[in-house]
Amino acid sequence: MPDSRFFKRAAAKSVADLAQIAGAALGSGSDSGRMIEDVAPLDKAGPEHVSFLDNPKYRDAFAATKAGACIVSEEMASLAPEGMATIVTKSPYKTYALVAQAFYPDTFPEAYIAAGAHIHPLASIASGCVISEGVVIGAGVEVGEGSWIEPNAVIGANVKIGRDCRIGANTVISHTLMGDHVRVYPGACIGQDGFGFAIDPRGHVKVPQLGRVIIEDSVEIGAGCTIDRGSGPDTVIGQGTWMDNLVQIGHNVKIGRGCVIVSQCGISGSTVLEDFVVLGGQTGIAGHLRIGKGARIAAKSGVLRDVAPGEEQMGYPSMPIKQFFRHIAYLNRATKKG
Repeated sequence: MPDSRFFKRAAAKSVADLAQIAGAALGSGSDSGRMIEDVAPLDKAGPEHVSFLDNPKYRDAFAATKAGACIVSEEMASLAPEGMATIVTKSPYKTYALVAQAFYPDTFPEAYIAAGAHIHPLASIASGCVISEGVVIGAGVEVGEGSWIEPNAVIGANVKIGRDCRIGANTVISHTLMGDHVRVYPGACIGQDGFGFAIDPRGHVKVPQLGRVIIEDSVEIGAGCTIDRGSGPDTVIGQGTWMDNLVQIGHNVKIGRGCVIVSQCGISGSTVLEDFVVLGGQTGIAGHLRIGKGARIAAKSGVLRDVAPGEEQMGYPSMPIKQFFRHIAYLNRATKKG
């Protein structure tokens, strides 16, 4: 259950209001005026709560729940306990997310600039911003309206941050042009030198990294992520892409729209991820590859070759997922024979 010390709940809402917020339908016989105060899991919910069922594995918990309302698929709605209001949708988890957002909307502090912030006179801070204690903002920086920079973040010279962005505590950002509605979680480092050098037995020679990081609108960058700037071409993170914590993006990488990159992935320099690619946790991608639109790579895979659009791969080195499971089946049979 949400702890009120950390999460501030909005006012109670009727079941009809919740359905309208989520663009869903009320189930047959549901009391549209029933008031709901909060969200809760099936096994903890009471008459004042709304819960959800997305996985049929939990149908027994659904049948036994005391929740006043539940978000369900049309196929599961008939299993609802007597007297429960149902909110019927094709995507219960997405609908739950919208309902939970209505009870727990993101909130920003009132606009202010802390006395302990260090802002260069040539920086531009738009109206409605929050600049917290210990923030350092360099010359030529532009921060868009309504953005929030949390304590001890360092924003290097000439960085541009769009509107309604939130930059987490202890982040370091340089050589970056950032769009609107971007969320950077604490401890991320963006725009540092890419790992580029000429190997020489007398001592490696560094190649100047002369590109930028371009972050498009509505991107989320998890805690502790590192994104290198380009060596000449830019490193680009496409609109609506979400990164989990501890992801490493090498120089010149181009990531398309709506990609999902789970924790501890590493993408080597000059690789391209087309739109809506999904990388499972701890996946490694070699350099100068192209991962096609909608491809999905399972966790702990090592990708050494281009991946076709829509393909699912797994393994180290990665291969089409059906081929991977055939290999596993063969090895299991061989082991048993041995």
